Amino acid sequence: MQKRIVVKIGSSSLTGSRGGLNREAVAYFAGELAQLYKRGYYPLLVTSGAVAAGFGAIGYTQRPKKLHEKQASAAVGQALLMQAYQEALAAYGHVAAQILLTRTDFHSRQRIGNAVMTIEELLERGTLPIFNENDTVSVDELKFGDNDTLSALVANLVKAERLVILTDMDGLYSADPRHDPDAVRYETIDEIDEEIYRMAGGAGSGVGTGGMRSKLDAARIATRGGVPVFIGRAARTGDLVAAVDGGGQGTHFTTRLSSMPVKKQWLGYLSRPLGALIVDAGAQRALAQEGRSLLPVGITNVEGQFHAGDVVEVRGPGGDIVGRGIVNYDMEDLRRVCGLPSPQVLEQLNGLHRLEAIHRDEWISLQ
Repeated sequence: MQKRIVVKIGSSSLTGSRGGLNREAVAYFAGELAQLYKRGYYPLLVTSGAVAAGFGAIGYTQRPKKLHEKQASAAVGQALLMQAYQEALAAYGHVAAQILLTRTDFHSRQRIGNAVMTIEELLERGTLPIFNENDTVSVDELKFGDNDTLSALVANLVKAERLVILTDMDGLYSADPRHDPDAVRYETIDEIDEEIYRMAGGAGSGVGTGGMRSKLDAARIATRGGVPVFIGRAARTGDLVAAVDGGGQGTHFTTRLSSMPVKKQWLGYLSRPLGALIVDAGAQRALAQEGRSLLPVGITNVEGQFHAGDVVEVRGPGGDIVGRGIVNYDMEDLRRVCGLPSPQVLEQLNGLHRLEAIHRDEWISLQ
């Protein structure tokens, strides 16, 4: 079985403070990836930097804000980025392959299935797949938000042994070490809870889009899919190998879970809920802790406009998100029977297809 490692490199690690590609940084990371090959790993790279690399080349003095300006920058920068990787990897005898993805690619089982077959073939031939979001055609409401999320989805998709998210910070601290000299770095985190999120600040530089919070979001997605995560810095020779081996300059996030099916990835992190079901405490416990389906009797309120087969969000009595699922009822029908026991539901709705409002096989818990 191939030992697959997904490595995500952020814009701040590849470009200068004013944009423009740092060729020395690209050469350094190419050398680190080559060391993974020598250790018997099959690396896959998720890279940011297209917009940051391109905006200076076409005359912008700072990172653009408007969508069409960012897309124009990405169109130029993506070519510069791949050229730099190809040249740097060639020095170690490796070939890079570009894979541009959008959220809609993950929405389609056929499209993501085709992507997986391509990835498998590239890995078999010793080629390094390099992923990036297709910024030139993506629109804001369909974007991943940043490549941290993309890296977690790719890691789950290929069943990676580890996800390594490289940034300009050497891990997660109890406070911002740039402002608090007493801040303490965490070496290992077993659970990403609200206290951990509280420690995460905003974006660290002007050329990237993701701060530590987005990296925690990615770590949460990956670890729920059974992939352990490292978040930290690689600046010296051997740092990437050290991170993969459990050391390095950063924080490790552990997991005891097994791999997550692509359908569950889509349902939990890529789908767009069209409504919400508010449930009582008993239904929340049955969904989140007992692995049971949601019946109409446990629903206290129905929000939004949806049809059977749509994705809806489920919230607990306190308003907290419990998870997402594919609903088996049209909104009007579910409003008629929410809170009713099963015999009365069957009486109210003749010819009912399925009694469950959400079947456990069409559900993912987000608590």
